[in-house]
Amino acid sequence: MPNQKKKAKYRENEAIIENKELNIWEALIPVFALVGMLAYNVYVFGDDALSGSNQFILLLGGAVAAVVGFFNKVSYKQMLGEVAENVRSTTGALLILLMVGALSGTWLVSGIIPAMIYYGLQILNPTIFLGACVIICAIISIATGSSWTTAATVGIALVGIGEALGISLGMTAGAVLSGAYFGDKMSPLSDTTNLAPAMAGGELFSHIRYMAMTTIPTVSITLLVFIIIGFTLDTSGVADTDAILNTIGETFNINGWLFIVPLVVILMIVKKAPPLLALLIGTLLGGVFALIFQPDIVAKIGGGNILDFSTGYKGILNSITVSTAIETPDPALNELFSSGGMAGMLGTIWLIVCAMVFGGVMDGIGALERITKSLLNLAKTTFGLFASTVGSCLALNVTASDQYLALVVPGKMFSKAYEERGLAPENLSRTLEDSGTVTSVLVPWNTCGAYHSGVLGVAVGDYFFYAIFNWLSPFMTLFFAAAKIKIKQLATPIKA
Repeated sequence: MPNQKKKAKYRENEAIIENKELNIWEALIPVFALVGMLAYNVYVFGDDALSGSNQFILLLGGAVAAVVGFFNKVSYKQMLGEVAENVRSTTGALLILLMVGALSGTWLVSGIIPAMIYYGLQILNPTIFLGACVIICAIISIATGSSWTTAATVGIALVGIGEALGISLGMTAGAVLSGAYFGDKMSPLSDTTNLAPAMAGGELFSHIRYMAMTTIPTVSITLLVFIIIGFTLDTSGVADTDAILNTIGETFNINGWLFIVPLVVILMIVKKAPPLLALLIGTLLGGVFALIFQPDIVAKIGGGNILDFSTGYKGILNSITVSTAIETPDPALNELFSSGGMAGMLGTIWLIVCAMVFGGVMDGIGALERITKSLLNLAKTTFGLFASTVGSCLALNVTASDQYLALVVPGKMFSKAYEERGLAPENLSRTLEDSGTVTSVLVPWNTCGAYHSGVLGVAVGDYFFYAIFNWLSPFMTLFFAAAKIKIKQLATPIKA
């Protein structure tokens, strides 16, 4: 093909397509088109944009890139080949997403997630209420993998409790969101935590371990600030959680033995067991514990009143594969005690596949190579590359109005730039989460900002300053980059 060549890429010998006939403005046409279409689509569909329309917009973005490619003498076969390679590279991430859905289902039915919530709520104390909000929401969000669910359930209760204690709604909402997004970032059950390494070309648990280096200092500072604020406030009254605790206790058999399962999974992660194996063991153990400790719930999910082999088998398989909801006397808890199972992960998988189509076509026409070179020319230093990533994530949260797209687009675009610098994908995936995931809630018209503001009944402007963890995270990742702290290099350098 005229004026096109391939350069060897580190590891898997995946090729970077360089097209000398493509200039930087042509390479950016699909990007501008994608951002514009996504912004309008989110404006029209709001929270429902992730139900499928955003995914189709990514395909349209790929179509725009293909048109640019055709005008620059790139064959359909080459573009499709790069799409196939991109999709193949995400196989591990897609399987992990399915297993995460399976694990969340059995951990709900077994009572593991309810037990975490049950014991977490008991640490409330009026004097350290704000700090307790951070801890409680962190625990629940880690257990569920969802900041949205945490805010919509316990978050609402905590805002109400804070108001009764005379604490500013903005303060309480900021503490709730700080804890919720810490847990969302660090939970292997979170879709964004799976999405970031998938876009960067990394691995889930390695991403979580590496992300902890910036996330733990950030949440520690956040917690310290809220504790100090708490001691300066004149609070009165008692935080009454008896009703919630009683409801959880009446619905599930709550006991300390349930924590054996997450401890086993944590131990496997620490010992660097293969992620799929750790999640599979956690899922199976969750199913066993469900049969032992929650037989009535399993039987009901299995379509019967008494637990036998048939209802037990069906109940566990249903919790693993499809949506499961456990009804309680408290309507507010019903949303929390629900899981989508493996089926619930299909939307995120759909998003990844469509993103890989867009990225594959962009790669196939040589646009990513052209953009990467321009970025590297602008970012003369490693810090400049990190700063460019942070700026891109923030810009997409504002323009595209969706946290997933703030991970997908920069993740795909910057992955080659990091590789060219000899930087491991964990650097990119961590930066994506530190600047893309957590800041989405700070933009009023972003789906996350609109959702949390509506659910908690607190305007973004009121909680913005107190969402300390969320706005501090990008600064922390930039500080680590500037100070050259824990900047992981590629094990195998890139070959020219």
